[in-house]
Amino acid sequence: MSETAAFSYPFATLQQLAEDVLKHAGSKGATACEVDVSEGFGQSVTVRCDEVETIEFNRDKGIGITVYAGQRKGYASTSDFSAQALRETVEAALNIARFTAEDDCAGLADAALMAKDCPDLDLYHPWALSVEEAIETARRCEQAAFDASPQVSNSEGASISTQQAHFVSANSLGFMGGYPTSRHYISCSVIAGEQDAMQRDDWYTTHRDAARLDDPLQVGRIAAERAVARLGGRKVKTGEFPVIFEAPLAGGLLGSLVHAASGGALYRKSSFLIDHLGKRVMPDFVQIAERPHIPCGLGSAAFDSDGVATRDRDIVTDGILQGYFLSTYTARKLGMQTTANAGGSHNLIIQPGQYDLAGLLAQMGRGLLVTELLGHGINYVTGDYSRGAAGYWVENGKIVHPVEEITIAGNLKAMLAGVVAVGNDVQVRGTKQTGSILLDRMTIAGE
Repeated sequence: MSETAAFSYPFATLQQLAEDVLKHAGSKGATACEVDVSEGFGQSVTVRCDEVETIEFNRDKGIGITVYAGQRKGYASTSDFSAQALRETVEAALNIARFTAEDDCAGLADAALMAKDCPDLDLYHPWALSVEEAIETARRCEQAAFDASPQVSNSEGASISTQQAHFVSANSLGFMGGYPTSRHYISCSVIAGEQDAMQRDDWYTTHRDAARLDDPLQVGRIAAERAVARLGGRKVKTGEFPVIFEAPLAGGLLGSLVHAASGGALYRKSSFLIDHLGKRVMPDFVQIAERPHIPCGLGSAAFDSDGVATRDRDIVTDGILQGYFLSTYTARKLGMQTTANAGGSHNLIIQPGQYDLAGLLAQMGRGLLVTELLGHGINYVTGDYSRGAAGYWVENGKIVHPVEEITIAGNLKAMLAGVVAVGNDVQVRGTKQTGSILLDRMTIAGE
C-alpha cells in the first residue's frame, strides 16, 4: 500500500483506532459494532479574468461509529482521535441505541459476505501540484477560452482541484479493509456575448490520475465553444418530438434507474419499478453492467459501506432488469440478499452503440438535443418527469439553432422503454458511464 507523508496518520494508525473502537464497544455491552475511520486533504485554486480569486486548503478527519444493542441501533461520530473521545463516542452511540425502537432488519451483514481481501484497484495517484503551478494551469485554461473566440466576453473562472484520502472500515465480525484514494479535476466556465445576449457554459475533466486529465487548454477551448454556440437561443413550438440527452447529461437517466431500483425506494413503495425484477424495462438491445473492479475507476470499490465484497454483475440484459441495488438493511426489508450497494452503485456502464453524437443526430432527423437541465421535477413514485432544459434544435440531422426557456416532460418508465439508441461518445466523469441517449419522444413545452 502506498504511503505518503502528506497524511497526518499512517494507515496502520487508522487500523489501530478502528480496533480500539471495536474493543471498547464490546466491553460496554454492544452486541455488534462497525466503524469507519477516514482522513483526507486537498487544495483548490480558482482564477477569474487572470486574477487569483480563491485558494482553498482542506484537511478533514473523522470516525463514525455504529453500535447495536440487540436489534437496536445507535450512531455517533467525532473528529477527535483521542482515546477519551473515542470512548465517549462509543458510549454516546450506545445511549442512542437504548432509546431507539427494535428493528428486526438491523445488524451487520452476514460474515460469509464480507470482503476477505482487498485487491489493489489502482485508486491512489497523488498529484504533487504546488499552489503556483495550480494558478498557472488555471490561467492557461482560462486564457485558452478567451483565445478561442472574440465573443467570449467574461469568465466565471477556471479551477484546479486535487484531493487525497484514505480510510479504514471494520466491524466486530472480523472484517477490516481500507485503502487510499485520489481525485483531481480541471474546470472552466465562461460567458459569451454582451448585455442581454449573454450565454454561459462550462467544461471539466476529472480523474483519479492527474496524468490522465484532459489538457487544460482543451478544457478552456471546449467551454468557450459551448458558450458561443448557445448565442441566439430561442424557444421552439410546443409538441412531441424525439430528444437526445447529451452524454454528460445521459448519466442522469442511469441515475434515475438506479434510484428507482434501489432498496430504499422499493421497500418504501416509492418507486415506479416495484416488482419489475425480471421484467422488460428497456429495449432488447440495451445492456447495463456494474463493474466495481475497474482499475483507476471513479466508481471502483473492493467492498461497500457494509463491508460486503463487491462483484461484477449485470443490471439490465437484453432490456430486462436483472438486479436491484441493495444494502444489507434494504435487502432484509425486501426479503432478499444484499447486492453490495450500500453507498451506491459502482461503475455502472451502458453498452455503447455504433454512432457518435453526429450519427445520433442523423438518426433522429428532427428533434431536440438537450445539453442542460434545470430543476428537479422527478416523481419516482409515478415516474413523472418534467424539467427546464436548453440545447439545440435539429432539422434533417443537423443542428440549426440553439434553444432555451423550454420544458421537457415525460414519464421515466416510458423514457427508459423508449430508448432508440445509445451513442459511443462516452464521457467518463463519475460512477455512471454512457454515451448520448436518443429517446423516441418527449413533450417539449415552448411557444
